[in-house]
Amino acid sequence: MKLLHKLNASVLGAGYTPFAPGTMGALVGIIILFLIKWQQPNLQYFTWGLLLAIIIFTLFGVWSTNEMETEWGKDPSKVVVDELIGVWVAVLWIPAETQWLILGFILFRFFDIAKPLGIRQLEKIKGGWGVMLDDVGAGIYANIVLQVIVYFWK
Repeated sequence: MKLLHKLNASVLGAGYTPFAPGTMGALVGIIILFLIKWQQPNLQYFTWGLLLAIIIFTLFGVWSTNEMETEWGKDPSKVVVDELIGVWVAVLWIPAETQWLILGFILFRFFDIAKPLGIRQLEKIKGGWGVMLDDVGAGIYANIVLQVIVYFWK
């Protein structure tokens, strides 16, 4: 079971990268969405299926993070499932087009690093929930900005 938590928390090992593990976790999240789009070329938006995946991976991510904190410490850099979830939140209900996925990734990383307007407060929540929720918050900020850009672009 410990191996499963390590694989989930580190997003199949992406969190073990020595350089920018959070970026690697978010990149894996975007690559997964590109693969879904490639398999379903008529996909117009990332909607309910992605929302369900976000909920499931968040719950499992909280569990895995709580399990791995005993071995890796509080909010360890190896835990990047929160970045995967955050970048998915960033592109939720966004057109499934390359430019929006890339912009969603960039905006998510910006808000994840900058942590504006209350996002940093979410980190103070204990355990896996604090680890997950600040990235969900960054994803929400990125999604709002991306929704505005898409609206005015189209």
